[in-house]
Amino acid sequence: MPEGHVTHRIAGILNDRFAGHPVRSTSPQGRFDGAAELDGRVFERAEAFGKHMFVGFEHVPEQVNIHLGLLGKFFFSGEVDPPQTGAIRWRLSTDHEPFTMDLRGPNVCQLRSPAEVSKITDALGPDPLRIDADPEKAWSRIHRSAAPIAVLCMDQKIFAGVGNIYRAEALYRHRIDPFMSGKYLRRNEFEAIWDDFVTLMPLGVRDGRIDTVYPEHTPEAMGRPPRVDKHGGEVYVYRREGQPCLVCGTPVSRKEIGARNLFWCRTCQPRSRRRTVRD
Repeated sequence: MPEGHVTHRIAGILNDRFAGHPVRSTSPQGRFDGAAELDGRVFERAEAFGKHMFVGFEHVPEQVNIHLGLLGKFFFSGEVDPPQTGAIRWRLSTDHEPFTMDLRGPNVCQLRSPAEVSKITDALGPDPLRIDADPEKAWSRIHRSAAPIAVLCMDQKIFAGVGNIYRAEALYRHRIDPFMSGKYLRRNEFEAIWDDFVTLMPLGVRDGRIDTVYPEHTPEAMGRPPRVDKHGGEVYVYRREGQPCLVCGTPVSRKEIGARNLFWCRTCQPRSRRRTVRD
């Protein structure tokens, strides 16, 4: 599932291309009933809240709520009406500097009332990519929870937009036992994790890829080949199961937790003494 930096990056593209201009809105697949209502309207703004996006149009009180889920993808073209490929849930296009957006396979694409939008956003945790984010909301939920910190980092009610890659990498970078209960996490460790999200995720928006390694561990600094993976980016543990840790050489471990694969280094992230025997 795309992480929050993807949603923010795409919202920026939509704003750059469509904001302030009337758009053509269709649903070639026929599964987005609100498309016809938006046809010919002026595009106002796309805004991201974690992995959710909300798109507003002039004189329309509702907003389009998009959540890509596991299969959703955006496709862009420099044409006004390019050939249709695949099952397109929603197509937006403009004659102003010809451009078309095709949305395929999203988990959610529907009009939401202002009350519905507020209900969704109010339930989310702070988004490290938003200037209005309040990390205290995340801390108040973490330090009362018995769930493993690795699970809590993926909980969208705690950190909106954080996904599997940023979760694994932030815990590694601060040598945190991913299986330790959130209630045992120290305040300075929480602040380090939050600061990492605030630092790393904007780079993902800018570059369109996730890089998390410090300068001394880049391929150039270490004299190693660049990482080859469809997700791109240089990382310490994510999807590196069995490969040597870039710092200590221990094979990277993987375990399913919370229905997602967790990657960590048993040497750099040893079992915390704050874990009880029952943990």
